[in-house]
Amino acid sequence: MTVAAGVIALFALGAVLSGQVRDGLFDERLEQVLADAALRADSAQRRFDAATANSTQEVQQLANDTVRASQETASGTAAVVLLRSEQSTGPIHIVPTATDITLRDVISPELRAQVEEQQFQQWQSVEVPAGEEMEPALAVGTVVLLPGAGEHELYFIYSLKAETETLWMVQRALIIGGFALVFALVLMTWYLARQVLDPVKRASRVAARLAAGELSVRMGAHGQDELALLGRSFNDMAQNLQDQIEQLAELSRMQQRFVSDVSHELRTPLTTIRMAAELLYDTRDSLDPSQQRSVELLHDQLDRFELLLADLLEISRFDAGAVELDTEQAEMRDVVDTVVALTDPIARERGSELSVAMPTEPISVEIDRRRIERIIRNLVINAIEHGEGKPIEVELAADDTALALVVADSGVGMTPVEAEHVFDRFWRADPARARTLGGTGLGLAISLEDAHLHGGRLEATGTPGEGARFRLTLPRRIGIQITHSPLPLRREPPALPAPAEEDPTGPAALPTLKEDL
Repeated sequence: MTVAAGVIALFALGAVLSGQVRDGLFDERLEQVLADAALRADSAQRRFDAATANSTQEVQQLANDTVRASQETASGTAAVVLLRSEQSTGPIHIVPTATDITLRDVISPELRAQVEEQQFQQWQSVEVPAGEEMEPALAVGTVVLLPGAGEHELYFIYSLKAETETLWMVQRALIIGGFALVFALVLMTWYLARQVLDPVKRASRVAARLAAGELSVRMGAHGQDELALLGRSFNDMAQNLQDQIEQLAELSRMQQRFVSDVSHELRTPLTTIRMAAELLYDTRDSLDPSQQRSVELLHDQLDRFELLLADLLEISRFDAGAVELDTEQAEMRDVVDTVVALTDPIARERGSELSVAMPTEPISVEIDRRRIERIIRNLVINAIEHGEGKPIEVELAADDTALALVVADSGVGMTPVEAEHVFDRFWRADPARARTLGGTGLGLAISLEDAHLHGGRLEATGTPGEGARFRLTLPRRIGIQITHSPLPLRREPPALPAPAEEDPTGPAALPTLKEDL
């Protein structure tokens, strides 16, 4: 933009300067021409007045000599032309004369009319032949009186060749100087742009390396200018980010280590407590009712505590990146049947009915069966928990590269905001709502990690009061990138019934029937 603006400004300036030089040269030459023509016309008139010629031959000779003398004494003239005026009343008629007979046609009728009408010096811009081209010139005319021949028009034609060459020389100088200035402007703009943009590019590269995890990379900052100040500020920011990230990473490692250590350390006392609780639970029939109820509560809560410890250990392994898949070739329909068989009694106890829709052909898939069964079990248990005793649908579909499992209920549902947080650890849409099936709050979070570990996706959607839908999408083989899902996440709206055609014997036909009757 800078170069373009500079070029436009240079061309505009060159055009203005060229016009001013042209006008100056023309005005100066015109002033000289008019003064010279006036002087030559006055000299010719004095010569005519002093002559004693009284015959046609003598007057013709006088005219020829005067025209020739004017051509020789006038500076820069291309020709001198003497023409008889149409208003002349002299008895002597001479032949029009000129130093160059071919230039008689240069004198236009308009210029002759002005000279005859005004009776004093008139001028006009004309073009005269110069070889195969035409060059600019000035024609200046005035009225003179010849003895015995009366009024005649004397014209001086001055060439502007020298001024044209001067103008072209100036224009060439302006063009060469303009190109030189444009070249200098390009170099200067390129240099300034490099001075400004190179540090910005370096900052961009450093920022990209910082974003890629190279926290120790820094910018080079030299000098005291604004760019050096920017570099030092950037380095300070990078150092602060590195310190904060390292602190957060250390806190995360300490937290993961703490969770893992606590989970492991709790297993020993939990085993002892479990043995004592099992002993009490086996002899609960000999206890009074209040003690029996306490023993049963202790037994159930120990089951939940063990499940919570197992989930915490699993989460800590995910956080530490120590989880590996134990894949095998499995039949997905068998996996779904196994989970449905285990959860169907729980669903019936809560008043919900599980319905399963699967393809008839086998679906072979490469998975870690234990983890996929855990995902499906968590989804079905979650649907039973929030399904309010309404039917629960499990649908399985597959294509050449992916398979999808959808678990849908018609219970309390959830909002789009709740769907974004449903996989967060220990998150509840309604904190006041108790977990009635002994969940730990980590099931969906672990399921999401298991799905990601397979290269798949786990998504949720829902509508308050209408239920929720969870969709698990997995590749048929480990390593395949998923680009689509065989099942939609949202329920498709039911198709509207087609409008019924009118019965020709119905009410619309009654008036016709009545008229017929």
